[in-house]
Amino acid sequence: MNRRPSAPPPLEHQLCYAVYSAGIAIQRAYKPLLDELGLTYPQYLVLNVLWSQDGRPVGEIAEHLALEPSTLTPLLQRLEAAGLVRRTKTARQVIIELTDEGAAMRERAGCLGEALLAASGQTPADLGDLNGKVRGLRDALYAKIGRWAPDRPPVR
Repeated sequence: MNRRPSAPPPLEHQLCYAVYSAGIAIQRAYKPLLDELGLTYPQYLVLNVLWSQDGRPVGEIAEHLALEPSTLTPLLQRLEAAGLVRRTKTARQVIIELTDEGAAMRERAGCLGEALLAASGQTPADLGDLNGKVRGLRDALYAKIGRWAPDRPPVR
């Protein structure tokens, strides 16, 4: 017996769309602050990865952000042109390090979460709970489909 697939629910009722559009809304809430810093949201994410541990290979940064290294390369080139990172090629990989200006950007950037709190009207506890649930969903999905382990210790 062939089972005919059912029609998808309306877009506004789909979890994937809710998560996707919430992500866009968050980026829009952050945009004025990032514009002041001269950063795009993806550049901010890369800097966050380096602020937590400087001197990472491109592949490790890409894996941490669930991106392909080829997607990350032009972004890193722009960060280097802005004087925020430097790329050092070794025989086997390209290492990305913060410049003094890139490291100092951390203090200027502050915590964008405060902008999210203000824009959302949520409490820190509510957003913390939501963050835990979304991360749990993400981790369960990646455990099933593979290819991403942001909390795995780096291989060097």
